[in-house]
Amino acid sequence: MKENLVLIGNGMAGMRTIEELLKLAPEKYNITVFGEEPYGNYNRIMLSPVLANEKTIDEIMLNDEQWYKDNGIGLLKGIEATEIDRVNRDVVGSDGTRVPYDRLIIATGSTSFMLPLPGADKYGVIGFRDIVDVDTMVEASQQFKKAVVIGGGLLGLEAANGLMKQGMDVTVVHLMDSLMERQLDKPAAAMLKKSLEERGMNFLLEHVTDEILDEERVTGLRFKNGEEIDTDLVVMAVGIKPNFTLAQESGLHCERGIVVNDTMQTFDPNIYAVGECVQHRGTTYGLVAPLFEQAKVAANHLAEYGIGRYEGTVTSTKLKVTGIDLFSAGDFTGDETTDELVFQDKATGTYKKLIVKDNRILGSVLYGDTVDGTWYFQLMKEGTDISAFRNTILFGQAHLGDSGHGEETRVAAMPDDAEICGCNGVCKGNIVKAITDDKLFTLDDVRSHTKASASCGSCTGLVESLLAHTVGGDYEEAPSKKPMCGCTSHTHEEVRKGIFEQELKTMDAVRSYFGWTTPDGCPACRNALNYYLLSSWPIDYQDDPQSRFINERAHGNIQKDGTYSVVPRMFGGLCTPSDLRTIADVADKYEVPEMKVTGGQRIDMFGVKKENLPDMWKDLTDAGFVSGHAYGKAMRTVKTCVGDTWCRFGTQNSTGLGVKLEELTWGSWMPHKFKLAVSGCPRNCAEATIKDFGVVCVDSGYELHIGGNGGIKVRVTDLLCKVETEEEVLEYCGAFCQLYREDAHYLERTAPWVERVGLAKVKEAVVDDAEQRKALYERFKISQVEPQKDPWKNVADGNNTEEFTPIKLAG
Repeated sequence: MKENLVLIGNGMAGMRTIEELLKLAPEKYNITVFGEEPYGNYNRIMLSPVLANEKTIDEIMLNDEQWYKDNGIGLLKGIEATEIDRVNRDVVGSDGTRVPYDRLIIATGSTSFMLPLPGADKYGVIGFRDIVDVDTMVEASQQFKKAVVIGGGLLGLEAANGLMKQGMDVTVVHLMDSLMERQLDKPAAAMLKKSLEERGMNFLLEHVTDEILDEERVTGLRFKNGEEIDTDLVVMAVGIKPNFTLAQESGLHCERGIVVNDTMQTFDPNIYAVGECVQHRGTTYGLVAPLFEQAKVAANHLAEYGIGRYEGTVTSTKLKVTGIDLFSAGDFTGDETTDELVFQDKATGTYKKLIVKDNRILGSVLYGDTVDGTWYFQLMKEGTDISAFRNTILFGQAHLGDSGHGEETRVAAMPDDAEICGCNGVCKGNIVKAITDDKLFTLDDVRSHTKASASCGSCTGLVESLLAHTVGGDYEEAPSKKPMCGCTSHTHEEVRKGIFEQELKTMDAVRSYFGWTTPDGCPACRNALNYYLLSSWPIDYQDDPQSRFINERAHGNIQKDGTYSVVPRMFGGLCTPSDLRTIADVADKYEVPEMKVTGGQRIDMFGVKKENLPDMWKDLTDAGFVSGHAYGKAMRTVKTCVGDTWCRFGTQNSTGLGVKLEELTWGSWMPHKFKLAVSGCPRNCAEATIKDFGVVCVDSGYELHIGGNGGIKVRVTDLLCKVETEEEVLEYCGAFCQLYREDAHYLERTAPWVERVGLAKVKEAVVDDAEQRKALYERFKISQVEPQKDPWKNVADGNNTEEFTPIKLAG
């Protein structure tokens, strides 16, 4: 018969205990969870990115309500546990519910420490601990302009950054003369302060708040030195205090927290406690790594394995502010008995400091370049003698000679118990085991199986290196961790998200917001930014022709001899005698030395001189032709067969459908070249199964295929779905194109994009969710250019092709 287990507190520590217990003894207990908040279990340490608009509440959920149902766990959400009846072994809820227990876990966490200042109880003064606090801050940012954060520690700076991202003018008030004094020495703190000031954050250091000024709500602060500052919101982030009131009222022994032994038991052997509410060996913890270690030990004993012991944790710290890399661990100050190893490069914003005693690391501070933080931390925890590589240790593990060449080798050399993901407490051994046992090949697979890299993302590089090392040639490094270029540390995803969410509509605005290191960017990022802005704001953004490749600026493919090829569009490969005469006349007029029928069913005219391009295109457009975009990162061709119009095997009018698809998709800029095909029967003469979007006609309708590639690395398409009508083909095609346009990196073909994001994501958006599909289709139609319109009517006369008005394509 199952025993009853009750958990008080639906936070990270308590629920990690339940997760670990389910791995060891899934059938041992009937489990009930009291959760004071009306949500499932979410990642509290990711509230800062939520406030900064970098994550949503759904994205930081660790266990949604369905997870509790799937695991047979009773979740009493929105119900506070108000009494522990230790005599009858019951827990009483705020609604009067009584739940019996055989074993009880207390995981009530901590609360914000609120300074006992005059006015601290007024409206507009809050802490920063839960979703309600985030919602309050977001609401305030929509009504008011000025905010003050009291506390220049880790939590305070993250809150200040989030409020700044919400558009508020933020001032951080701090008692000490440097920021994050518990985690940083003064040089690193000074670099951090300078970087945050450049982003627009203000600081009042060595200021002691005396009073919070108020009328109906907070209006300002007065300091001990007599200064005053106006504000509409005050966030207190001066620390946390363990929440052990309920345990104390039940008669459990408490000091600064609920006192527990090495098995996480309280003085009542039937009651365990984990997390920020506990005191272990005289220490309380406020970081996530110790909480997860405690959870594993508690689960071990609740499962009656009885072999786990918690002996304390050496902690490390990372700041969750996008674009600022900071790592701190252990004793970073040292004394007269220790040595300081320091590397500093102000030009690149890099600072590294190790505190060493007897050739063993006691602590570290890293700013700017934190890639070796995990390695230093592991050396510190293990007490490794570094004398053999002390001279090069500041240059990182990649400089250990034959034992290390790059991050892949570096992470491979770590022991299995090295922590890779601090947010979720995932070690290297667990990740490697999941990759091997569950046959994982992508970053998303690892995230879903282990939660590593699923939170703040700072360990993504390490996880990808583990993937590369473990599965070898079967893994292709995902571009997610790579910065766009040398001008920025931000990835394509971060930039695209920022452009949309912050409504950045010029390249200058993007470079300013993300802190580009070069004022005008470089050829790589200018082209990418031009596309991202064009695809995000097709109406508001003006295409920049100078931020395009020469082919797109000249409207022709440059050849090896410096001449160009010109390709007029022939919709579906159809043409008339008049069309052919026009092309022949133009070829004669401009002395085209060679013509070729292309694989995409068009006529390509080679050897055209650059100075002839404007006049040649004018003659073609006057005759009704438009560009075939053989030069563009755009829709190129729609290849068709003759279908049931002429072929005895044809099942549908593939040529007619091909023309409709071409009319739908032509004139739309894409992340890369994009090709379509429609085959009139399963014999697939148009090679639809190696195109970006392919249609195979069958008797009962149309098979839709995506993500094919016929180039050097051939990739056969994935079957998206089957539809019955041409109208559905057009809608699904438009929706797929728009999803690709909005999600893929610039210069990423559909084949690697589908492999990176997964077919399931595409199907979810295009096939499963009809509402999202229709919304994508409507957004895509904004990019249409009517075939009868003349996109070349503004082509400049004369020989200066750099003055071409580019073909007017929407995003």
